[in-house]
Amino acid sequence: MSISEEQSTSQRFSLGLSWKLLATAMFVLIALPPFLDIPAFALVSMLVVVGGAQLMIATGLRRHRPTQPLPWYLISVSALLSALGTALREFSADTASPFDDLFTLAGYFGIGVAATLWLRPRQMRGNYDLLLDSALIGLGALLASWTFLISPILEVGAATTSTVAAAVYPVLDALLLTLVAHSMATSTRSETSLRLLHLSLFAVLVGDLGYSLDTVGTASIGHEVLVTPLLIGYATVGVAALHPTMTTIGGPRRIHPHHSRQRASFIAVALIVASLVPVVGSSLGTVDRVVVSSLFALLLIGVLVRSERAIQRSGRSERRAQYQADHDMLTGLLNRSALLRALNRNSEYWAGQPLCLLFIDLDGFKGVNDSYGHAVGDELIANAASRIRRVVRRDDVVARYGGDEFVVLAPLGRQEAAMLAERLLGAFVRPFELSAGEVPITTSVGIACTGPRTADASIYDLIREADSAMYHAKEYALGYAFHEDVRHGVTPPSTWKTQSHRAAPAPADTGRRTWHPVDRTTSTAV
Repeated sequence: MSISEEQSTSQRFSLGLSWKLLATAMFVLIALPPFLDIPAFALVSMLVVVGGAQLMIATGLRRHRPTQPLPWYLISVSALLSALGTALREFSADTASPFDDLFTLAGYFGIGVAATLWLRPRQMRGNYDLLLDSALIGLGALLASWTFLISPILEVGAATTSTVAAAVYPVLDALLLTLVAHSMATSTRSETSLRLLHLSLFAVLVGDLGYSLDTVGTASIGHEVLVTPLLIGYATVGVAALHPTMTTIGGPRRIHPHHSRQRASFIAVALIVASLVPVVGSSLGTVDRVVVSSLFALLLIGVLVRSERAIQRSGRSERRAQYQADHDMLTGLLNRSALLRALNRNSEYWAGQPLCLLFIDLDGFKGVNDSYGHAVGDELIANAASRIRRVVRRDDVVARYGGDEFVVLAPLGRQEAAMLAERLLGAFVRPFELSAGEVPITTSVGIACTGPRTADASIYDLIREADSAMYHAKEYALGYAFHEDVRHGVTPPSTWKTQSHRAAPAPADTGRRTWHPVDRTTSTAV
């Protein structure tokens, strides 16, 4: 390592150590005022903590240079305004009361705008479950705030500006909690800076709750204790700005909403609080009852909507899982297990009808796989499945049995099955246009038929018989063969494949590579 690199490393280490010492000093200053009970020392501690947080934010912006710095500027200004309002409220005369509320409310507004800016790129189009859950959490918080904080504040205080402001703070806290819940659901463990911001906002909410309880008279809390959560919030914001992940705030990011169970737990708590309202609010006035009833109704409607969406989402997941269990993912056809259940699944449709099973196998498929690879082989399988699907009727069962084998199950007689087999063979006369070139492929079809289906009929027997007939058709290049003919030793005087190859025109010269299979079969008259 060179001398310059050693000096740079030493500077980076000393810079990190200095910030650690500053953060430690800030948290020590935060912890001392509640024990010393000296207003002047508490004021100095606030000035040092807020100033240190501002310095940390400025350093983080200069060091990491985020692509979206506006949220951090708003957070810095909001922290400064909120601290100024707190200082005026705690360490000045009562005549400054309108100004302390004005500065504090301006800080709330800046935090709300900053949270909206960093949450905007984290929205998912068409997915409103997260927004609904966040709104329900906010409604639950607002319902509790009105019952335990807002209504008592309006009752004990005179109709002054300070009383109205004190009643507004719980409403703003409920909105802030909604934003924090939404942000937490879209954050990841790697976003340390954002998690620290969540912690700082929770500290602010705790501090505001203490102020509201003190205003109502529910709890008598010293001013030095009330300021402590706010100072923790300011210091945590500064630490968050120094972390390298501060650059992710406000930038675009792929979001996968999570913590669904945690959100449901918060909603359950909100419902429990709502159930306590009739007991606690027995002495509420008419206006209070109208407000509480409206919030309660909105909360219940939201829960019902959430339940309905959860049921729909569960139904979609169940249908998707069932589709994946019954279908081959490459071709979209039924798979083997679904084929084996086809007769029992729709027994009324098959009852009383003749039944034929056509077993289809591609000739020379192994040569395509060996020559071009499995990717081209999969492409050929998918195209072959598409041609088969276009030939059969809509109600016929088509399945990929495995590898290059397909099965068609249809309520047909012998003559209709022969016509279907000829159409299937005709679908493979034209070569396949694949990514590797033009590939001609033929197929062999084995057919097994039975009379009107009874309870004793088995699809396993039809598959076994059709498979045997298919191998006979492949061995003698017949194109297709019936198991009944094979069993009685009956073979047609001429073969479909021989006639089709004579009738098929030679492929035009397109300049693309054409694969020609080697015919290893021997046409033998029996």
